[in-house]
Formats: sequence, C-alpha cells, structure tokens
Amino acid sequence: MGSMVQLLILAGVAVFLIMRLLAVLGTREGFEPRQEAQQPRRTNHLKVIEGTEDPDITDFAEADSPTGRALAEMKRADRSFSVSEFVSGSRQAYEMILMAFEEGDLKLLESLLAPDIYESFSRVILEREEKGYEVEATFIGVREISLKSARFDSAEKEGEITMRFVGELTSVVKDSAGNVVEGSASEIKRQTSIWTFARLMGTDNPNWLLVATDE
Repeated sequence: MGSMVQLLILAGVAVFLIMRLLAVLGTREGFEPRQEAQQPRRTNHLKVIEGTEDPDITDFAEADSPTGRALAEMKRADRSFSVSEFVSGSRQAYEMILMAFEEGDLKLLESLLAPDIYESFSRVILEREEKGYEVEATFIGVREISLKSARFDSAEKEGEITMRFVGELTSVVKDSAGNVVEGSASEIKRQTSIWTFARLMGTDNPNWLLVATDE
C-alpha cells in the first residue's frame, strides 16, 4: 500500500513537471523578437552586396558608363563571363590571329574570324601566295592593351567588345628567289590594332570571333 502511494505521488510530480515543460516549450516569447530583428540585417547585407561596384568591370571601365553597363548586362546574361578573363584571352587571340595571318594559316583563321573578316584576310593571303611571296615573322609581344568599348544587344543576346592592341613583331616578305620585298628581320615593327570581338552570351559556345578590324 505504501509503495502504491509513493508511485502515485511520483506520477503526480512527473505530470506536473511535464505540464510546466510543455508550457515553456509551447511559448516562443523571448525568441521571436530576436528572429524578427535578424531579418532586416540579412536584407541590408544583401543590399550592400548588390550596390557594390564589381571590380571585374571597374578595372576596365566606369561602372555607370555605357561600356560598364554593357559589361554588366553581359555578366547577367552569362554567369560564366569574366571581363578580366576575356581581356587575357583577347591578348592570346591577338597573337594567334596576327601570326596566323603572317604565316598564311587559313584553317586557324577560319576558326577565329567572322566569315566576312575571314574572306578579307584569306584574299590577301591567297594573293600573296599567287605572287610566290613568303613571310618570315616573329612575334615580340603586346606592348599595350586596353578595353575601348562594349555593347550588348539584349534582344539577340549578343555581346561585342572592342579592344586596342599595340603589338610588336618583325616581318619580312620575300619573293620566290629569296629577295626581300618588304620589311626587315632586324627591325621591330610596332602595330596598333582596334579589334572588335563578338559572342552570343549564355550559349554553350564560349568562343569569341573577330568581327571587325580598324588598323
């Protein structure tokens, strides 16, 4: 009998403790205000990020300039696009195209040029070959490089970027008898080129093509 009374007392205490515990857990007072206070901080943080200038753009153009806005639109259209990587790649493309032209590499040029530009380049190369001329060229390097302008066609999703290159090379044109027709192997020629590259943004094809030249 005494054991039964003790069990009933312990059960009553347990029920009392459980009721108190449920009462505490069932109320969110003291926690909800903190969660509400945290929400504005997260929103403000996002606003700061969105309002911050992108150094990938501002390293090459004013953020609020037509060029800066066009570059920003390109990045929104294609999340993989990087201005700095493009500029680095354009330097390599400049050397490849320049040397392919000097050496008459039509296959390589066809993969790097828009059709109308390829036609213009190939015409000069074929005329050179018909005359029996050969070119000996050595690329020295790019002395200057700068991003001049950018344009984005939102309807076509096409981006265009115009670059200015100042390259140095030696170039000698010889006839079939080995006589020098033009240039000098010892004279470094400095060449300034304004080239425009284009690409459809957000597609699987990451390649930019040379679409315009202004030597």
